[in-house]
Amino acid sequence: MQKQDLEKCVVAALETYNGKANIIQVATFIWQNYEKELHTSGDLFFTWQYDIRWAANRLRQKGIVRAADISPKGIWELSSRS
Repeated sequence: MQKQDLEKCVVAALETYNGKANIIQVATFIWQNYEKELHTSGDLFFTWQYDIRWAANRLRQKGIVRAADISPKGIWELSSRS
């Protein structure tokens, strides 16, 4: 697994939670579903919880995740365009 793969992981987590989740739910989903890949990902294993925040920012720039100022505080939401 590489950093860029975290975007698809974030989207998968949000889809699992009907399009919106808090960061704890997203991180839990990623750990439960990608633990093996994370363990073998080198340095990413130590930074993935930080890196999912940057993945969410990239997804916002692409219009896949709603802007932080539109979503409720602490909630990541898929946009209607995703």
